[in-house]
Amino acid sequence: MTAVVIANMVGTGVFTSLGFQLLEIRSGFVLLMLWFVGGVVAFCGAMTYAELGAALPRSGGEYNFLSRIYHPVVGFISGWISATIGFAAPTALAAITFAAYAASSFSGDAPSWLLKAMACGLIAVLTLVHASSRRNSGGMQVIFTILKVIVIVSFCMAALFFSRHAQPVNFMPVSGDGALLLSGAFAVSLIYVNYAYTGWNAATYLSSEFENPQKYLPWVLLSGTLLVMLLYLALNFVFLRVAPMEAMTGQVEIGYIAAEAAFGPIGGRFTGLVLALLLISTVSAMTLAGPRVLQVIGEDFRALRFLSKKNRDGLPAVAIILQSSLAIIFVLSSSFESILVFAGFTLALSSSVTVLGVYVLRWRQPALPRPYRVVGYPVTPLIYLTVTVWTLVFVLINKPQEAFAGLGLVFAGAVFYLLSRRFS
Repeated sequence: MTAVVIANMVGTGVFTSLGFQLLEIRSGFVLLMLWFVGGVVAFCGAMTYAELGAALPRSGGEYNFLSRIYHPVVGFISGWISATIGFAAPTALAAITFAAYAASSFSGDAPSWLLKAMACGLIAVLTLVHASSRRNSGGMQVIFTILKVIVIVSFCMAALFFSRHAQPVNFMPVSGDGALLLSGAFAVSLIYVNYAYTGWNAATYLSSEFENPQKYLPWVLLSGTLLVMLLYLALNFVFLRVAPMEAMTGQVEIGYIAAEAAFGPIGGRFTGLVLALLLISTVSAMTLAGPRVLQVIGEDFRALRFLSKKNRDGLPAVAIILQSSLAIIFVLSSSFESILVFAGFTLALSSSVTVLGVYVLRWRQPALPRPYRVVGYPVTPLIYLTVTVWTLVFVLINKPQEAFAGLGLVFAGAVFYLLSRRFS
């Protein structure tokens, strides 16, 4: 299950976000602080989710937590978010990035229709794999995740060793960095970083499939999040060390640009292809974890019972196919950046309500058995909430269209809940 956490997190965000951050920030220290702060926030969130997951063990993630902490309508809305955008949108973005990296490695530029066809084809193939049998599903995930970690570590070491010209980037704080850390540019850039860390809660969607979730779930969440933070810091240090900032500014294919700068055109194309293959792991992990939310919703709501149907191997095949269909719609109809901000805002809103739930649950049910308790409570959840709410405010100010679209999705979930209850 640690493989699911790592694979859900390491994907599109870390290979694309630096180009957007460089539009406003050129300090090496501040850029690395973005990834450190994002990692600390994710770690605080993971510790909080670990307490909730150990106390309320059932697949479904936020849907399970919020239904039992607040009210079924709150849980349904979180499940609605996860079902409509929480997994489908990141799956689409990872597939799009896979296609862009693969195309650059072979031919440089490629027509839009070909990129979309490659992205949709990847989603379709992985849907067939994960909807067929549990053996194919789990075995493939572990293999790709181990390969991903090995390749990232190897890339970092090789790029630093073979790069002939280290870039003049200062990774120590200088005058003006303190103000930049509190600026709107830092907050907006943190939107992309938080999206890159999205997925640290993935194991909570599969908690009922653990043999002993109270014992193992906390350590799966914490170890996976910590390892990913170290990988992210190493990757972005290497990107900034080997590739000129000007070449990466505003670009999506950061890994390919850095590889070409470090290894030359041929080495860059080969590395870009390897990184494209690694993104298969991300699409695979999203296809594995997300449908469990739809499955649990189908178990709880009669009008949506078809979502809980399983195949002969016990896999939620209908839910898997539905989520993948939504991902393909995103690929065909949406722009990369708008979906990234939209998804980031909506998921951060859902996770903030969930983290707040640890306070509510301790107040309402103080006697509830808690095999794991948040270290540093009540400060740890407060760190997550403070930084995340700060980010959400800046999204509302700077990206109102995407923010209000996210709020509209929440409202639509409430309406759908009322209709499903009425016709149940």
